[in-house]
Amino acid sequence: MAAGKETQNSVKQNRRETKCSLFLCQEKPDVTQPVIFNPDFFVERLRHEHPQIYADLVLSNITRLIDLPGDEFAQLTGELEPKMPSSSSTAFLRSFNFRKRKEKGVIFGAPLTEEGIAQIYQLIEYLSKNLHVEGLFRVPGHSLRQAALREMLNNGAEIDLETGDFHPNDAATLLKVYLGELPEPLLTHRHYHAHLKIGDLTRFDENGNKTDVPNKERQIEAYQLLFMLLPPTNRSLLKLLLDLLYHTARTQHLNKMSAINLATMFAPHIIWPKNVTASDLQGSIEKLNNGVAFLIRHSQKLFKAPLYINKYARLYYTGSKSLQSNDDLNLASGSKTGSTTVIAASSPSPSVRSITGEMSRTSTIHPCENQSYTESCLKELYKEVNSMPESAKKKKLIRQLEKQPDPTSSAETRTPFIRRHWRSRSAGGLIKRKGLGAKVSMDKDSSKVKSVPPSS
Repeated sequence: MAAGKETQNSVKQNRRETKCSLFLCQEKPDVTQPVIFNPDFFVERLRHEHPQIYADLVLSNITRLIDLPGDEFAQLTGELEPKMPSSSSTAFLRSFNFRKRKEKGVIFGAPLTEEGIAQIYQLIEYLSKNLHVEGLFRVPGHSLRQAALREMLNNGAEIDLETGDFHPNDAATLLKVYLGELPEPLLTHRHYHAHLKIGDLTRFDENGNKTDVPNKERQIEAYQLLFMLLPPTNRSLLKLLLDLLYHTARTQHLNKMSAINLATMFAPHIIWPKNVTASDLQGSIEKLNNGVAFLIRHSQKLFKAPLYINKYARLYYTGSKSLQSNDDLNLASGSKTGSTTVIAASSPSPSVRSITGEMSRTSTIHPCENQSYTESCLKELYKEVNSMPESAKKKKLIRQLEKQPDPTSSAETRTPFIRRHWRSRSAGGLIKRKGLGAKVSMDKDSSKVKSVPPSS
């Protein structure tokens, strides 16, 4: 008995010591342990709390990378209905009857929902364990097994695909069928023209002439921004799908399915406009296929916000005034004094102006501290633009600069914000206002110095 009591006492003592050690760990955490933090936390917070500012920020940077005419930009923002290539024949039109079914529990042909993604994820998870199957996504499955599996998914059943009743080709074919029967492509009709333009982003040679070499960094940046505008359900499923295809392509030595082969299989289901045939798309098919192949190869980088968007969102919630573009943020982040340089946009939207007022009440900004440094940076930027090699892009920028208002005009007298002209303001307007403004102010200062008589 005595031995038993001693054992119990020792156990209790150990528990007390354990609790004490845990308490001490909470008081003095181990600084060597990594802190898990979502780098896009402030970006997601901005998306949910201020969706209009979030959308304006992303759109302004998209139009900095790709040139979208008025109608295409209005389609991207949702102001106009998307205009897709029309089918020349109704013989190939897919039936709308099945797609419009509203029966309870039906996921095939229904709009994309979280419940539908949860069901389809069973297929994705099963396929991720069978990437070695040769011809995966190319070889069709058995029609009867597919019909049975489809009915089970429609009924919301949890399926044990590991029993051997179904083959990976059945799940692969059914996944493509599900994507093809969505009412709208996974990448959406609104983004169709933007995807075509991103495929045209190439490098320039020393003379400023456009080459055929893709500018991968710019393309990744543009896709990151474009995916930030996708509906949450589309973005979630797209991430799951591209991750699956990425690992499938990495196993091509077994399954014989490269990124371009997978893109050829999936492009008609996730990016082609609905109710069109290959002949309707004419010369765009190769560009669309190459675009999807690019998404597969670089899928691990596409669902992160660009660094300057992260910085903007962080500064937004930590007391800095709004920065309207990537160029502005680069100037602000280069401050030698460590404080944030305030750069006001030429004509911010009413929502941005209201937020700027709110943040000015909660923080103290001293623009005079960094004024000289900001002016010198902007002068260098203005000179750099003028020293660019002759190209169509430079001529277009110069034309935009010539159309800008007087650089010395006050913010109150400037033209109100118009979304479709944002890209000219965010780049050309800023350079002219800040570059010329700094130059004018320096000329005035020098004239004042000359006018002061020498002291005796």
